[in-house]
Amino acid sequence: MNFLTKLFGRKAQETEARIGGMEDFMTLIRVYFQAAIAADLGISNLAALPDLRVFKTTLKVPTQGGKLGVAEKSRCKRILKDMYQMDDLFFKEIDQSIRRRCKKIQDVQTYLLQFQAFVQDVMMLTGNLMKVKLRLPSFFKKALYAMTEKTVHEIFTKNDYTDAGVIKTVLSVREYNKRLGFSEKWVTDFVYRVVMLAKKEKNPQNTDK
Repeated sequence: MNFLTKLFGRKAQETEARIGGMEDFMTLIRVYFQAAIAADLGISNLAALPDLRVFKTTLKVPTQGGKLGVAEKSRCKRILKDMYQMDDLFFKEIDQSIRRRCKKIQDVQTYLLQFQAFVQDVMMLTGNLMKVKLRLPSFFKKALYAMTEKTVHEIFTKNDYTDAGVIKTVLSVREYNKRLGFSEKWVTDFVYRVVMLAKKEKNPQNTDK
């Protein structure tokens, strides 16, 4: 865990429950996106990819074959799989999304801003729609995953919401995802992992992953 303490700027006195938490997960997700973009588009300017720069310099990841992003992407993927149990299909969808929508360097900023807005909206929406269900203890993993899966499916298919705020956010999520191209399975896995990490941070004594 020492390298994570350095990577995420944790102070020695901070509890280990914070290491590998939701904030760290989101940082690693951003690193993976930035590494994949750098590798695909041949970007060599680290200043343009701040999360990747911190990751690379802190962990001293050597540049592979003179191409930024290749080794960093592999290292980040390994950490996400080991710490958060993300599977290969999760990363494959990210790679496909980036490849199809970032054809040139000018596309990158727009793409990353769209992803950031998508994450904010989908997490706010699922949190609102699953409010009561989220009170279930973390050890009900299958039930929580099934509820997350059902909620995500309804976000993309249900059209009879009555709350004006919910309708607006549902349409926003659908529009962003049309641009990003993620499957319901990908969104479900992402949301479920964030939900579980959020629950763990609220209950530090819970060590379930």
